[in-house]
Amino acid sequence: MSNPPERVSAVVLAYKAEPWLRRSVEALLASEKVDIDVILVDNGCTTDDVDVLQHLDRVTVLRPGTNTGFAGGCNLGAQAATGEYLALVNGDAVVEPTTMSRLVEEASKPDVGIAVASVRLAEDPALLNAGANPIHVLGLSWSGRMGQPETLTEPMETAGASGACVVVPKAHWDALGGFDDEYFAYHEDADLSIRTWRMGLRVLYVPDAVAVHRYEFSRNAFKMYLVERNRLLFVATLWSGKALVLLAIPLAGLEVAMTLMAASQGWFPAKVKGWRWLWAHRSHIRARRRVLRAEATVPDRIWMARLTTKVDASVIPVPALAGAVNGLVTIWWSVTRRWV
Repeated sequence: MSNPPERVSAVVLAYKAEPWLRRSVEALLASEKVDIDVILVDNGCTTDDVDVLQHLDRVTVLRPGTNTGFAGGCNLGAQAATGEYLALVNGDAVVEPTTMSRLVEEASKPDVGIAVASVRLAEDPALLNAGANPIHVLGLSWSGRMGQPETLTEPMETAGASGACVVVPKAHWDALGGFDDEYFAYHEDADLSIRTWRMGLRVLYVPDAVAVHRYEFSRNAFKMYLVERNRLLFVATLWSGKALVLLAIPLAGLEVAMTLMAASQGWFPAKVKGWRWLWAHRSHIRARRRVLRAEATVPDRIWMARLTTKVDASVIPVPALAGAVNGLVTIWWSVTRRWV
């Protein structure tokens, strides 16, 4: 007699008018070899999609009445999850029938905390959008191998997992306490990934677990405010005091570089707003540092070895500046990392 399929609760956020939302939910419900339900969080949907989808079997709709962000929305959905595994899937991403079962297969291994899908570009699903995301020693994170064809055939370890399509054992999610709501959006997946490594569990990228993503690149003041603010929040809460001291000069150099870029691209006020937020929430940062230091079981020198010193041009789209950052940080970290 075969074992019953694993139970998965998939959290999907509905925000504004997303043309792929119905396809996203329907594709999840059609997943093979898993017993899946969908928790749809209405973060401000402006169409009738949520009203239509709530009548489907195995769909639960939550209406917080405000936009809780990606972090808050996922946390809210996870609270209602009943499956042994929790999936987070973007409302503009469509999974293949076997994607969830492959991610569960990898996430079920006792030493794995997160299994992340191969997220592909909708205009050409042979090309990568995200999945195995690098994390920089200065806190930057970006979509790994963006626009490149997938050549991998076996799962591989990755520093960061894209939150666009991941599966996490519910017990591990609960042990971590989910995302920090204060992230709102961006970098919360990097935070979850590093915390997983720090607790002695692996983060795996699964190349044959595919999700097609209707990706639209944008660079606006609010997004850059969150990206830059959250990078600093990420480093301030997860890097040890010793690591912060050792990396103080490169961190200051990057801060100057990002400030100059903000001024040249017109989002300097957003950069200043991020500094103000961090100062106003310094008590939260101190408290979170204490919590995250207490939960870690892996020495800093071990998990920090997974970080890269080479930043991608998509993060700093100024070749001379990116080259300078890469050269400085690589030399600096090669000398100082032994003391972490």
